[in-house]
Amino acid sequence: MTATDRAVELVQVAAEAASDKLGQEIIAYDVSEQLIITDAFVLCSAPNDRQVRAIVDEVEDQLRIKSGAKPVRREGERDGRWVLLDYADIIVHVQHEEERGFYGLERLWKDCPEIELPEGSRGAERTPLDE
Repeated sequence: MTATDRAVELVQVAAEAASDKLGQEIIAYDVSEQLIITDAFVLCSAPNDRQVRAIVDEVEDQLRIKSGAKPVRREGERDGRWVLLDYADIIVHVQHEEERGFYGLERLWKDCPEIELPEGSRGAERTPLDE
């Protein structure tokens, strides 16, 4: 793994915060060898827009409190369907479960090493969508 210790620390804080707000299927990838703009991605989802916003707020709060980190960019907040928090060292993607299924970021980054998350920071399984 080539992600910096700082990036791994931020990943773990972000994953814990997302899990505390019931984020689903939280996963992190070391993308440092593929991208020059960041070391890691954190992906998680939620079943509704309100939950997406709650996760985003908690991730921001906990990264600021525990790591002194503030996002350099925040996108997608208005719609609450896919919010991207860019911390330079890491990028956090919080997606509505429909967007997560449609865009399939896990498929895009599956060749990158996964960053191990503590047991309590992996979130719940995604809720199945009504068919």
